[in-house]
Amino acid sequence: MFFEAKDYAAAARVLGGLVEEVPEQTGPRLLLARSYYHSAQLGRAEAELRTIVERDPVEHYARLMLGRTLQRQNRHEEAESHLRIASALAGDFEER
Repeated sequence: MFFEAKDYAAAARVLGGLVEEVPEQTGPRLLLARSYYHSAQLGRAEAELRTIVERDPVEHYARLMLGRTLQRQNRHEEAESHLRIASALAGDFEER
């Protein structure tokens, strides 16, 4: 409901508590990262996404979000590797 209302800061507050309760679950942590991303809390989004990628290196959506988060921080070189990995994991290969 918070996402529908575009109240991402409120979503982050709720999801932060949920992630504390079930830190091993990827779903709530991804939603928390999205909440941070959309509310321009990019450092927090990056931290959550790095936790996910560290635990599950083939989680393509976390890689994609991490790449976009880094892009928004003008860290384009660092973002590129994550975006390439996300693309490969999703099966989006460039034709040469």
